[in-house]
Amino acid sequence: MKRLLSAAFAAAIFCACSNAPTPAGEIVSGAIWPDTQGVHVNAHGGGILQYKDAWYWFGEYKSEHTSNALVGVTCYRSKDLSTWENLGVALSVSEEPGSDIEKGCIIERPKVVYNQKTGKFVMWFHLELKGQGYKAARYGVAVSDKPEGPYTFLRSGRANPGIWPEGIDPKSISDEPLPEKSWTPEWIAAIRDGFYLKRDFEEGQMARDQTVFVDDDGKAYHIFASEENMTLQFASLTDDYTQHDGKYWRVAPARQNEAPAIFRRDGRYWLICSGCTGWAPNKARMYSATDIHGPWVEYDSPCVGPDQDITFGGQSTYILKVERKGKEPQFIFMADIWRPRHPIDARYIWLPITFKKDGTPVVEWQDSWKLED
Repeated sequence: MKRLLSAAFAAAIFCACSNAPTPAGEIVSGAIWPDTQGVHVNAHGGGILQYKDAWYWFGEYKSEHTSNALVGVTCYRSKDLSTWENLGVALSVSEEPGSDIEKGCIIERPKVVYNQKTGKFVMWFHLELKGQGYKAARYGVAVSDKPEGPYTFLRSGRANPGIWPEGIDPKSISDEPLPEKSWTPEWIAAIRDGFYLKRDFEEGQMARDQTVFVDDDGKAYHIFASEENMTLQFASLTDDYTQHDGKYWRVAPARQNEAPAIFRRDGRYWLICSGCTGWAPNKARMYSATDIHGPWVEYDSPCVGPDQDITFGGQSTYILKVERKGKEPQFIFMADIWRPRHPIDARYIWLPITFKKDGTPVVEWQDSWKLED
């Protein structure tokens, strides 16, 4: 990824990426992050599951020269969020020709949640079929009896076919074609009013960059970029977390957001995401609501520090809520520094989230930091 960095930020990255060992317990964003075998962690676009006394990091296995899935989804385990043990491949691609997850497909942004009712671990991910680029725009679901897997692939598909979202009157959506000239007020209005929503009604809604969120009451939601990445959709899941339950709604229509990461604190939901600029970084965006159904209000980027307007050179992927007995929950902002010419060398940004007096999140750059004792 080619990008311009400020002198201060470039110096920080240079130091972080040196061969000097990272002090025990420290988290250094942008650095090579060796696992317990000394190999750079290969779990990109990932998410963290806290289960019992350990954390499990799931992510995309990236190869030297392609971001296509040649291996699958990897899993690492840690007791301190700094030292990570490679547990191997949690979900393997298939060698069977024609399989939805055939070797060479695209698997992105895997997230795993635990279902207390069923005792199953459920993985959701963005899936593109082999040889079709980003045309398929599907979700994928897999389950396991153990956090580290192996996971059994269940299905893939488009989201909520034949169902209208909450708050939409299909009769109000125009039958007129999309204006030929992009980004005019008329073009944006047509998308906001549901042009792509109506186009994809029968086949199902597109599901690309995604995350899964389990609320305090145990209800789970699948959150994904849809409608040609122009609108985020929130879809509630069935009690076993393996399917959409038919209820969904749109957030920030026609605002062109992707890379959603969500958390809840003091009764308020916070959503951090990015604009759509391919592999290149851009300014993070943030939304908030007191009800997950909305209305959602847009805020300025939460990032503070060198290159704050390009999210420190990365893109959001997950927000980890760290819960420990007798301590206040902590929140960690996770992002990826993509390197499309050398995918396996992509790096990670992990930064603690602090809060203003009014509760607004702040993600401030730190060269290194440790989890609070």
